[in-house]
Amino acid sequence: MLFSDISFLYYFLPVVLLLYFMVPGKYKNSLLLLASLFFYAWGEPRYVVLIVLAIVCGYSFARLIDCYRGSWKSRLYLFFSCLISLGLLGYFKYATFFISNLNALTGWQLLVPKIVLPIGISFYTFQIISYTVDVYRGQVEAQRNLLDFATYVALFPQLIAGPIVRYADVDEQLKSRRITWEQAYSGVTRFIIGLAKKVLLSNVLAELCTAFRSTQDNSVLFCWLYALAFCLHIYFDFSGYSDMAIGLGKILGFSFPENFSYPYMSRSISEFWRRWHMTLGSWFRDYVYIPLGGNRVAPARWVAHILLVWLLTGLWHGAAWNFVLWGLFFALLLIVERIGQPLLVKLPAFLRHAVVLFCLLISFVLFNADSLSTAWSDIGGLFGAGGLPRATAEAWYYLRSYLIPLLLAILGCSPLPVRLYQRLHKRFATGSGFYLLQSILLLALLLLCTAYLVDGSFNPFLYFRF
Repeated sequence: MLFSDISFLYYFLPVVLLLYFMVPGKYKNSLLLLASLFFYAWGEPRYVVLIVLAIVCGYSFARLIDCYRGSWKSRLYLFFSCLISLGLLGYFKYATFFISNLNALTGWQLLVPKIVLPIGISFYTFQIISYTVDVYRGQVEAQRNLLDFATYVALFPQLIAGPIVRYADVDEQLKSRRITWEQAYSGVTRFIIGLAKKVLLSNVLAELCTAFRSTQDNSVLFCWLYALAFCLHIYFDFSGYSDMAIGLGKILGFSFPENFSYPYMSRSISEFWRRWHMTLGSWFRDYVYIPLGGNRVAPARWVAHILLVWLLTGLWHGAAWNFVLWGLFFALLLIVERIGQPLLVKLPAFLRHAVVLFCLLISFVLFNADSLSTAWSDIGGLFGAGGLPRATAEAWYYLRSYLIPLLLAILGCSPLPVRLYQRLHKRFATGSGFYLLQSILLLALLLLCTAYLVDGSFNPFLYFRF
């Protein structure tokens, strides 16, 4: 079940919210846990046992780590906790990939298991690891209430696609939370805007990407059109889903961390990764990069650390060689950027921005390829490899057909819409008329998204496979 499904919007969510605001405070976590497990079981009924096992293991090992704090047993229990969490993730996500490549490399004929990837396992595994590590470091206290801990891990707004919420972010809110009308209204607003980003922009741009994959009349123009469309599609797909998750969290009384901050406005690759999927970037920084020594090491070791972190980042996104190369591509860019920093800062801002956007276009073409041969073909097509014509009638047709969504998406990647809203809010928000008009526009936006979904429009979610 996706947030952009009719079944979620008009059946699951209204029922859950109605019950949530009816039950006394001490039962709210119980209700959220049951609703979250039902939400997960809707798409993965057989893997509910897996997430319950992960929850019980994370809870139990954290209690043991806390009980034996300061002794070697504490480190041992932390090791076993991480081993089990990463072992489950490794088996379900990477076993097929590694065995297939081992067979290809050695000529063996080991049985390649056909494993269905459990939805959201990458996200809730990282949450459990961050929790047990933080307990070991003494940064949070071990949760003694299993129900509250299970609610933290399984909470449906952020269960299948993040943001990656750390236990410290919601510790106090799990115990008690106060929901105001202003907070709920802000949450509804954030949710509807995220839904619109997902349905009206991301889904439309996904149609253009699908058209590129099915074309028999490719051209350089169509390759660039596809690269641009996919960069915008993945941003609005994931940021829209994050907006919906953060909005739902507000409605329920939780404050989730931000996950995007206009990443395509960045003027360096390092700045881009401070703005894109921020909860994932901070997770790798705090639990992998800094424990390795961060940047306070010799240059050779720093390069090795960057390569390792970005190899893991690529693999986190998927068990395929294009994801490995995608991660290493960013590692290379960051290494070059650091070495050439004295020269890069002297370049005009617009030129640095253009270089970053060009690198991102190449990286996401690689990211979305279903094989390495497809990746080389797509990237080569951007430069006319294989004798591709500059443009065809089909490419011009799709450019005209999707020009408005592309322009709206480009505008939406910038802070201009938010700045315009803030100016209008500052000027006209003294009376109730502004909020009435805003509410009408939000309702109209919701109805427009609903009409689009009822019409049976294309409604994928890219990060579902992670």
